[in-house]
Amino acid sequence: MDHQDHPSSTRPAVSPLRQRMIEDLTICWFGEHTQRDYVRQVAEFTAFLGRAPDQAEPEDLRRYQRHLASFSASYAA
Repeated sequence: MDHQDHPSSTRPAVSPLRQRMIEDLTICWFGEHTQRDYVRQVAEFTAFLGRAPDQAEPEDLRRYQRHLASFSASYAA
């Protein structure tokens, strides 16, 4: 079965922001695995933030960094 036989609704939609990020990473010659890791990290930040990452404020980034640091510290203990 050809990919054209599948309805487009079976493919997950890519937001314009994610598409832009992937394009920018491609332009900078980041590999597929690195791109996937970066997109995953932004998705995790988005989940933490509860809104689109392009709406983040500097204090949001600081809170997320503190969250990551406390997460890392719990593994070291």
